[in-house]
Amino acid sequence: MTQFDLPLEQLRDYRPAVREPQDFDAFWESTLAQSRAAGGDVVLEPLATQLPHVEIFDMTFPGFDGEPIKAWYSRPRGTDAELPVVVQFHGYGGGRGLPFEHTFWPSAGYAHVMMDNRGQGSSWGNGGHTPDNGPSGPALPGFMTRGIEDPHTYYYRRLLTDAVLSIDATRGLPGVDASQTFVIGGSQGGAMVLAVAGLADGLVGVAPDVPFLCHPERAITITDADPFGELRRYLSIHRHAADTLLTTLSYFDGVNFAKRASARALFSVGLFDDICPPSTVFAAYNWYGGERHINVYDYNGHEGGAGHQGFAQWEFVRSLTR
Repeated sequence: MTQFDLPLEQLRDYRPAVREPQDFDAFWESTLAQSRAAGGDVVLEPLATQLPHVEIFDMTFPGFDGEPIKAWYSRPRGTDAELPVVVQFHGYGGGRGLPFEHTFWPSAGYAHVMMDNRGQGSSWGNGGHTPDNGPSGPALPGFMTRGIEDPHTYYYRRLLTDAVLSIDATRGLPGVDASQTFVIGGSQGGAMVLAVAGLADGLVGVAPDVPFLCHPERAITITDADPFGELRRYLSIHRHAADTLLTTLSYFDGVNFAKRASARALFSVGLFDDICPPSTVFAAYNWYGGERHINVYDYNGHEGGAGHQGFAQWEFVRSLTR
């Protein structure tokens, strides 16, 4: 694969006008208010992992419409101190996996929450444990077109609400310093980070890594790689649905969330990334409302910086931790 998007000097200034619904803020205020009003308990069940330095809890919290969402909550063993916390979101098709997979952050001295993706967890990794019972009309295999006929029924309304409400739940956990909340995630997880950054207050830092679901109106014209490819194939069958589809997506576009964000941010992008094209990432980055930095991986695709970016995220979080 060769580079297919704009050259880097143009990407750094790429700040496109994107669709933004007039009722964007009202839509999300109503969505979150309804789900918070539905209530539900946060439940922690300790796991007997035998790890000498990390304790892990099976966590359940109320997400969209109060529906129970699974997560892993982990922290350093042997301390009752209230710790800074890192909330993490997975990529497309993945779930929370196995509990011992997520021990880096507690090993580094932080509390950590790894949220499950509703209905996902069977494409890669080691599984998920949260069903999705939402409505959907005719849809392509995958999640991108589930309920896309209307923003109220769209799959990502439920998933992004889960992500925001995971912050509510995390801040009430024992052993968490709610004033020191960080959010990280890659690809779909990066889209969830941007949504949380735009909808949740009081975050210290966020790290959207090669974020997905940004500027989809451009993405579906320059890449056929999934998940954006699901949208193009849907429109190849539903030939007159483009305006409806793009209007729905505008309520979930990472660019519109980025405009409303204020926490410090560390982005990343791979210039050979055909899954989250560089111009779509830079669209969100250049519109981002807070202090920001982006790590550019000139010769990488969707893997971006991989472990190198993980180390950069650790340094970023450490630099902002009191």
